[in-house]
Amino acid sequence: MINFNNFKNRFVLILVISMATAMISNGVYAESPNTFNRLMKKKPEHNLPPVKDGIHDPEGEGTLVLQPPKEAFSNLVKSKAGNYVDWVKSLKQGKISPRYDRLDPKAKPIIMDLNIVREVKGSMPDVVYPHAQHTEWLDCSNCHPAIFIPQKGANQISMASILLGQKCGVCHGKVAFPVTAKTCRTCHSKPKKKRKVVKTKAKK
Repeated sequence: MINFNNFKNRFVLILVISMATAMISNGVYAESPNTFNRLMKKKPEHNLPPVKDGIHDPEGEGTLVLQPPKEAFSNLVKSKAGNYVDWVKSLKQGKISPRYDRLDPKAKPIIMDLNIVREVKGSMPDVVYPHAQHTEWLDCSNCHPAIFIPQKGANQISMASILLGQKCGVCHGKVAFPVTAKTCRTCHSKPKKKRKVVKTKAKK
């Protein structure tokens, strides 16, 4: 136990209480009990209103007319990353209905139900690229041939290139869910086949 009869210890205690009182009175604890700790960063806000998102002109007339994302996304399926919306599940559940053609509201998407499996080195599961979920939103020309050459073995893809905004990173991290520790298994979804261990009998 700390001996508070000691002058030095009593002085430190009074100093700590004084600092805490001052911080409370100045509203430092108003938002979070960890605000005072510079090592514990405050979580960044997401889906900010257009006037605060740093993209739209806060003084523009049209900016105030735009619907705030949190309001627009309130009825959609939640996610744990990106803008916190699971767009694929929202689409499957009919909560959104993307227009395939800007001018023709009756145009229907040409859905390509084809999964591309890319084997990866190490113990990480292989990557499954589902064409169906992408072609429900996009035309083939959005990706081919500028981003991906439609030919087996013609595309060199690495995590480094994706994080630099190339290949999958052209969309993911900008308009689709980002590449983070929370989203790894969204793409790396196919477990590797277990290798059969052949037991050999020891020679006598």
